[in-house]
Amino acid sequence: MDKETFVKEYAVERQNTDAVKWDGLEAEFGASDLLPLWVADTEFKAPKAVLEAMVKRVEHGAFGYSMTPAAYFDAYFTWQKERYGIELHKDWLRFGTGVVQSLSTVIQFLTEENDAVMVMQPVYYPFMRVIENNHRKLVISNLKQVDGKYVMDLEDMRQKMEANQVRTLVLCSPHNPVGRVWSEAELEAVLELCRQEQVHVISDEIHHDLIMGKRPFVSALSIKDGYYRDNLVVLDAPSKTFNLAALQNSHVIIPNPQLRDRYDEHVAKLSSPAGSLLGKVAAQAAYSEGADWLAGFIKVVQANFDYVKTKLTQAFPAIKVSDLEGTYLMWIDLSGVIAKDEVTDLVKKQAKLAVDFGDWFGQAGLGFIRLNLGTTPANIEKAVAALIKALKEKQA
Repeated sequence: MDKETFVKEYAVERQNTDAVKWDGLEAEFGASDLLPLWVADTEFKAPKAVLEAMVKRVEHGAFGYSMTPAAYFDAYFTWQKERYGIELHKDWLRFGTGVVQSLSTVIQFLTEENDAVMVMQPVYYPFMRVIENNHRKLVISNLKQVDGKYVMDLEDMRQKMEANQVRTLVLCSPHNPVGRVWSEAELEAVLELCRQEQVHVISDEIHHDLIMGKRPFVSALSIKDGYYRDNLVVLDAPSKTFNLAALQNSHVIIPNPQLRDRYDEHVAKLSSPAGSLLGKVAAQAAYSEGADWLAGFIKVVQANFDYVKTKLTQAFPAIKVSDLEGTYLMWIDLSGVIAKDEVTDLVKKQAKLAVDFGDWFGQAGLGFIRLNLGTTPANIEKAVAALIKALKEKQA
């Protein structure tokens, strides 16, 4: 599907629909007159096949206790195999209501209170909240920039793992917010480090369908033909791919049977919900018939990225934009044109934009903004014009 057709068929107004992104602005930013480009969902309807499947299920009218149909596993496993070469098995798979909820559950069964859990900052800020809310010790290894590109600092990670007796690493792959799609060699290096240091890996792969650059996505499950699977739990969901977050359905993939038994025992104590009926109905349809929709969405995101990068760097060559290899989230360094501690006020109060501010992702992100590209070109054009105007007025 081409970009224009996608926007025409799927763009939707979300204001006054109880959307957190639009109607939660006052609560989050203290103002309701901002253009929202923050929370990672989109202004696009789910694929038509998803809507049709949900309507059919709703018209049936009964919503009692339900099982996951065999067709769900077939659709999801086929999607993963054909697109990424990932071999999955039914007994590996568990369900949750979202990746963050599942991350909390996995951290609880893999670690004890006060155990150390490592993240690589700047990184998706709910990771830090989950770690600290579960009374685990947060250990930070900052990504480093080499020739303008973010890479893992393996030596720093090793030193901090040993100094803090780190038990678990939360790996973001593709990485939110910097947009990296880790290469097979990079993933093998970090997984080997964790094997040597006896550190479990939780790999958040929720953005894995949203590949914008030339580097293909490789799952941690596939590295060295699955050599590191025993040390690994993978989390993903259809929610980012198809804009289904409110339907509360996600995947927990645990190849190691001993870890699965521990997970099942812990979940039994919590009586946690295992996804939702309509979430599974939607996901099955999306995995079966959503490929063309996804192709159209990716074209919109790519065009939005090119527009923002071109306009911003033409107006202010000192602005640095990270390459977008994956996700629909743009990582922009404004520190070359404005003091780091002035970014929030300018973007929010002068440009009237609601974005995720870089320091939310850790101090390494101060001076940056994360801009959500999963919206209409019209919204992106308004946002860029407002940001450029505010920056020019600041410099005048």
